[in-house]
Amino acid sequence: MLLLFCFCEMAYAQHTVRGKVTAGGESVPGVSVVVQGTTKGTTTDIEGNYSLEVATGNETLVFSFIGYATQEVSLNGRTQININLEEDVTELQEVVVIGYGTQKKSLNTGANLQVKGEDIQRLSTTNALQGMQGQSAGVQISSTSGQPGAGLNVTIRGLGTVGNSSPLYVVDGVLTSDISYLNPADIESIDILKDAASAAIYGSQAANGVVLVTTKQGRAGSSRITFDAYYGVQQVPNKIDMLNAKEYATIMNEQAINSGNSPYFTPGEINSMGSGTDWMDEMFVDDAITENYALGLTGGSEKSVYSSSLSYTSQDGVVGGKDLSSYERYSFRFNSEHELFDGLLTFGENLTFSYTNDHGIGVGDQYNNALRSAFNTSPFVPMYDNDGNFWDNSGSEWYSGEANPYAQMVYENQNDNNDQKLLGNVYLEVEPIKNLKFRTSLGVDYYAYEDRSFSPEFQLSSFTFSRTASVTQSMGKGKSLLWDNLLSYDLNLNDMHDFKFMLGTSAYKFSGSNIYGTNKDLILKDLKYAWLTNATNKGGDAITLSGSPEVENRRLSYFGRVSYNYKETYIFNATFRADGSSNFASGHRWGYFPSLSAGWMVTNEDFLADADWLNSLKLRASWGRVGNQSIPPFQYLVPIVIEKTNYTFGEEEGVLTPGAYPKRLASQDIKWETSEQTDIGFDARLMSGKLSVNFDWYRKVTKDWLIPAPVLATAGAQAPFINGGDVVNKGIELALSYGDNVGDFNYNVSVNGAYNKNEVGNIPTSDGIIHGEKNQLFDNSLEFYRAQSGYPIGYFWGYETNGIFQNESEVSSYISNEGTLIQPTAQPGDLRIVDQNGDGVINELDKTKIGDPNPNYTFGINLSADYKGFDLSVLASGVAGNQIVQSYRNQANQFSNYTTAILDRWHGEGTSNDMPRVTQTSENFTRFTDLYIHDGDFLRISNITLGYNFTDLIKTDKVKKARLYFSVLNLHTFTRYSGMDPEVGYGIDGSGDQIGAFSSGIDLGYYPRPRTYMVGVNLEF
Repeated sequence: MLLLFCFCEMAYAQHTVRGKVTAGGESVPGVSVVVQGTTKGTTTDIEGNYSLEVATGNETLVFSFIGYATQEVSLNGRTQININLEEDVTELQEVVVIGYGTQKKSLNTGANLQVKGEDIQRLSTTNALQGMQGQSAGVQISSTSGQPGAGLNVTIRGLGTVGNSSPLYVVDGVLTSDISYLNPADIESIDILKDAASAAIYGSQAANGVVLVTTKQGRAGSSRITFDAYYGVQQVPNKIDMLNAKEYATIMNEQAINSGNSPYFTPGEINSMGSGTDWMDEMFVDDAITENYALGLTGGSEKSVYSSSLSYTSQDGVVGGKDLSSYERYSFRFNSEHELFDGLLTFGENLTFSYTNDHGIGVGDQYNNALRSAFNTSPFVPMYDNDGNFWDNSGSEWYSGEANPYAQMVYENQNDNNDQKLLGNVYLEVEPIKNLKFRTSLGVDYYAYEDRSFSPEFQLSSFTFSRTASVTQSMGKGKSLLWDNLLSYDLNLNDMHDFKFMLGTSAYKFSGSNIYGTNKDLILKDLKYAWLTNATNKGGDAITLSGSPEVENRRLSYFGRVSYNYKETYIFNATFRADGSSNFASGHRWGYFPSLSAGWMVTNEDFLADADWLNSLKLRASWGRVGNQSIPPFQYLVPIVIEKTNYTFGEEEGVLTPGAYPKRLASQDIKWETSEQTDIGFDARLMSGKLSVNFDWYRKVTKDWLIPAPVLATAGAQAPFINGGDVVNKGIELALSYGDNVGDFNYNVSVNGAYNKNEVGNIPTSDGIIHGEKNQLFDNSLEFYRAQSGYPIGYFWGYETNGIFQNESEVSSYISNEGTLIQPTAQPGDLRIVDQNGDGVINELDKTKIGDPNPNYTFGINLSADYKGFDLSVLASGVAGNQIVQSYRNQANQFSNYTTAILDRWHGEGTSNDMPRVTQTSENFTRFTDLYIHDGDFLRISNITLGYNFTDLIKTDKVKKARLYFSVLNLHTFTRYSGMDPEVGYGIDGSGDQIGAFSSGIDLGYYPRPRTYMVGVNLEF
């Protein structure tokens, strides 16, 4: 009886608690439900249900699940407890991505910057980098062209090299050269490692900064489906005004008269002229379409998660329209992670595939620039003849050498290009004992491309024609394989001393191949049939065939990191990486890249315990060294050329002997380009966390540039690369953000700005200069930019002017100390050139710095607000302190058209002191003077978006989000620049040898960025 009584008492004391766990209205399987203070617990089933026996009914249950805030619930005798989990947003915000891992934001001692993927996606740009403009202090992002699919220049903390200045991109741990293949809807976050201490873990690849991209990962819980779409129309916000027919004829007459010749036209002929052809109107189209659709699926359990998406992006160009300028991108992404054996083993993959198809017009230098032709063609040339065909100007009585620029663009830009890219990795992580992890991953960056172009027979002028139809085909592929192995261990002693250790190795290999061919005389003359098999020509002179492997590149790296903090108050980090590269000869193959950083969380100290106004203050300092090895491979070897090297020996003709010659000189002593950087900064939050302040001061020294050696033509071979030259970038960065609410009205104001000074040090050439390219601004133009000790990289080098001679007296009074005329051939209306050295002669010695393409200041403004279901955001960005070279006209051609700026020219005493007179020989324009220099300051309203979330109006739990929004991109640009777009990221490439890769800010007829009006939706189920 006693035993039975005890058993009944025990049975009576047991309580069964049941319930269901949901998140956003959906059941959540795998949620941990534990009795607080014990190990007793259970997990929810596939329907989110749980059942748990408790002793008294007065216990507290703890509900926890990855990615959601932990909840504690007291039973108080209840037997039914239902829980709705909420995402742990605070926890997610406190984690930043660093090299080969993540770190709590409060423990980060580097100058890192993170932009959330949702903030980038909200801007509705085709390229994620474009969405980051104005959101990152010290990071200048500029367009190389407004053409769809065009790249962007990213400069972090000033230009540091005359070679390749692009940062390293790392997507889910895989190294790559760009991220234009990614749809912004696929991005979870982008972290920029600006200082060398943060980037040093990537060693030889990190001299220009590192951009870490994390794509969207799976999340445990109920499955979620998202659909994001936008549709918009694009327009040219600002067209250049060219001279119409009457104005053009007037200027042509004036040129002739000023050159001592008779005018071309009588006043009656000019008065009878109409406006002629406005080539700016003809080249541009209105309402070019852009659209994007992205479908995503995310879900999983606590042990297995997945995230996948499918997207399509399309953008038509505003120059030439869809048939000549367009971009399409198809993307597929699948990421998943799976945990086995109670966390002992984790494996997963991150894979993204993209297929792009594009057509493009020439946007390069003065010779490969379809839009530039429209600046130079007179309004006398008609668009069509009487039969509706493009006008042939060969028989023109005015100037038969100029051609219809629109027709030329059509005929010379018939191409079809596609690219495929697969980037991702598979990984395996083992945790044999708690906090000891080994991770191995195999990454791949695979690409393939196909390009076809067709050139028809045509006749547009006496100089612009093609007698045969020709076809060009090229194909290629390549892959980079990356094998990383990481061993990490976390050690915490008495909740005071926290250590994190990481050791790793990385092996990299690149290989690829390409093939190229051209031929003429096609059977079917159309781009659709532009294949080599359609060409009938058998003559070898018009046939070009080539095919070769890409030069292999290999690297082997060893690296490690030690992180320590004492009560999260005193923080230290140290990294070291050793890189070996096949780009360098034995003895110079290895580079070593250390870094040190420290932080002090001042607000953890007792003396600030009562400082209610200061929520957090972290002081930090860092030093690090990073490298650059971006040169053509195997510069320490001498390649031998055997093509077209036949020689004739002896007296007998027609007998050719095969030969060979060295292509370039060898450079056995070339080594790494290195960059050292010191950074001091602080991060603070004030006013109950409403105000955040981030400040950095830095000094970055990049030395041992990889540059071509200056050699004489008599060397008989191309110049080798050598080490030489350095540059110092110094600057400060400041970012402020304030957020608060008034009832249901929430708002945030963020501003950021940066100042940078760029100055070149010693360059080991005879004249201490790396010279820029010639023949770039117009035919036979001279060098106008260079790198030189004491000046910024790529500064503009030319003649300074001091107004315009208004009369003969001013010409005759401009004399030297010896009484000689400084400009003896000058006439009233000509530019007065400053005699810099005072020798009484205007020559090359008087050229000086007249402009700088590097901005002194970059800045951004971000305003956002929401009220109930409404949201509004405004993003603006800009630069200041830089100059742009504007050169639209070919000064070697006296018949080229002018912009309407020439109407303010000097045409009599007192009429102008800025724009000189016009002549047939253009002597005032063939010298590169500050007449070509324009201030490039601007503030662009990049994006305005107004949205409304209809979720509360939809009476169903299945719809988590239903947002409709309207956006305007590139709404307005505040600037004094007279061109179509002041954001000129284009620079002249040095034909592959990188000698001219440091030029920038050159407007030769820039494809402008369009203004876009769009409507979009964001749906989540």
